[in-house]
This record gives sequence, C-alpha cells and structure tokens, in this order.
Amino acid sequence: MSTNTFYKKVGRKYIPVSEYDSELREAFQKGSHLVTVEPGHTLTRHNIDPNYAALIAASLVAKEKMISALMDASGLKVKQKTLTPEQSQAYIHFKKTMGEEFYSLYTDSAGNIVEAGLEVLYEEANKLLQHPTVKNAYEQFLMVAKLTKDE
Repeated sequence: MSTNTFYKKVGRKYIPVSEYDSELREAFQKGSHLVTVEPGHTLTRHNIDPNYAALIAASLVAKEKMISALMDASGLKVKQKTLTPEQSQAYIHFKKTMGEEFYSLYTDSAGNIVEAGLEVLYEEANKLLQHPTVKNAYEQFLMVAKLTKDE
C-alpha cells in the first residue's frame, strides 16, 4: 500500500491538502460504477444510474445473436464419429450398467443457457417496473425502439 500526501504552499509554509491511497481508490462503495480505461488515464464515475430499460430491450432484440455467439464461442459442433473398438466396448458397458432404461448424457442447449441469463435480467427489470412511472417510461422506450429498429 502506498499513500502519498499532497501539499499546498501557503505563504512560506507547505500545508497538507489531500492524500492519495492507491488501494483505497480501487475500493468501490455499494452501487453501480463506470470505469473507463484509456492509454494514459482512467476515468471513474461513481454511483451512476444503470440504463436497465435499454439493457432489457437490447437483450430481447439480441437473444438470437447471443445464442449464435455462445455456440460459436463454446465450439459446439455437430460431429459424427466412428467409435473405436475400445470406445464401443465402453459404450456397451455403460448401457449394461445403466440397466433397462438407457440414459444419455447431455448438456443444456445454448438457447436454454442464454434464456437462463436473460431470466435474471427480466427479474431485475420486473423489480424496477413495480413503480408505475418506471413502467410507463419503459413501455414508451420499447415502442420507440421498435419503431426505429432497422429492418
């Protein structure tokens, strides 16, 4: 931890005017903050109001693109492969071990995963939309967003 004290010259004396603590600067208080980092400087805005309406509206429009991006990023591919004799034996052993009912291994689809993430956004938005003024503003925002959406 490094603390620097800054002084101001008043007459012939120097008096301390402020201190800078690098660790304290990075300790954010409760709330939403925006940090923008550019070469040579960092800009921090504390206690900003997040634009929830735009976030939720954009998520509705971007759902399909999010699914595509997730599938591309995760490397999900349709793949057919001939099993080696060892893999075939292991597969047969797996089916015998599982009994009459055959169980398959699977993972959720990209769509379901994105939907789970969006559900969290919707829940947070619904909390905000309990206030009639916020709800009215949100509905107007959605209407304008639909009217200006590129075809």
